[in-house]
Amino acid sequence: MNRLNMFLLTALVLCALSLVNAQHQARQLFVELDRAQAEEKQLNTDWSRLQYEQSALGKSARIADIASKQLKMSPAQAGRTQYLQGFADLPAAGGASGASSAAASAPTASGVQP
Repeated sequence: MNRLNMFLLTALVLCALSLVNAQHQARQLFVELDRAQAEEKQLNTDWSRLQYEQSALGKSARIADIASKQLKMSPAQAGRTQYLQGFADLPAAGGASGASSAAASAPTASGVQP
């Protein structure tokens, strides 16, 4: 009987240690899961912020502001625009009527069209 009691006591201690080990692993996994969820939340917040920044950077008003202030660019003025002669001198494929319309729209000799 003494041997059986010793065997059962050993089995009970081993089962108790196994239970403690399983609970410890479960707690570690829960903490790891909690950290992963917090990181996911932070990444989602960063993603939303980056999407907002990207949409703000692409707005035409901001681009025009940067072009005028930082790059010192100005809008094109009709008096300063130069038109280059090129394909307008070639005869159009539509015949004589096409050529006359191309000649009518050709730039002036000075290169500046009013």
